[in-house]
Amino acid sequence: TMAPEITRITEEFLSAPVRIEVAKQATISETITQGVISFKPSRKDRSFKEKRNLLREIILSEGNKCKNGIIFCNRKIDVDILMKSMKSHGFNVGAIHGDLEQSTRMEVLNGFKDESIRFLIASDVAARGLDIPNVSHVFNFDVPIHSEDYVHRIGRTGRAGRPGSAIMISTPTDSKSLSAIERLIKMQVPEITFDSQSSTPSATSKNKKAESKVEPENIKYPKDKKLHKKVEKLKETNTSTNKGSDEPNQVIGLGDHTPAFLEINFRD
Repeated sequence: TMAPEITRITEEFLSAPVRIEVAKQATISETITQGVISFKPSRKDRSFKEKRNLLREIILSEGNKCKNGIIFCNRKIDVDILMKSMKSHGFNVGAIHGDLEQSTRMEVLNGFKDESIRFLIASDVAARGLDIPNVSHVFNFDVPIHSEDYVHRIGRTGRAGRPGSAIMISTPTDSKSLSAIERLIKMQVPEITFDSQSSTPSATSKNKKAESKVEPENIKYPKDKKLHKKVEKLKETNTSTNKGSDEPNQVIGLGDHTPAFLEINFRD
């Protein structure tokens, strides 16, 4: 099926074109196992980062079943960012989108075909016209804006009678696009329950952070941070100077007139 942009061009420049389809728009291979994971970011400005963390967890959870995969993003800039992020975490990835030179795209595609590249991160330019028969997984990092693109994307797996998996990450803002996809394919995409460990800290880690900020009750620190540091330095000097002595600790360098806020029991 042609993209809407190509259809518009043919109608503009061709006279009475004949349209021939080899398959219906909503046809999905029965060998593809579909699934969607609902994801709600902890904060709007953390959404992209937390989605990247979630994607890596999903891939790792698939284990040996995931031999290779195509990861789809809606925007070219996100393809580049995701590729750099995946590489930094040790994943063998390449990227293709419309802004790359044809020679670069062919080099990356050949690497994916000969298995020197395990994951191909792509915009929708890779959803059409690719002949890669043995793709085990398709990951929709973004829910496609056009519902037809979903069919084309996941059609990269489950080819020639082989089994394939198509996993999609959906955020609350994707609800309309997801509904449009389900109307097109005339079925509900099965929801996958996935407990991500990276999006929000566990209660244990939060408690540890809180505990690390607790200060001894018998020490009254001045509010001024710079003065606080001076007190700490004086504390260290005094401790080393009076080591082994039975005399009460005193603040060194201020004579007999110690300010009240520096009267700290350094022995505790």
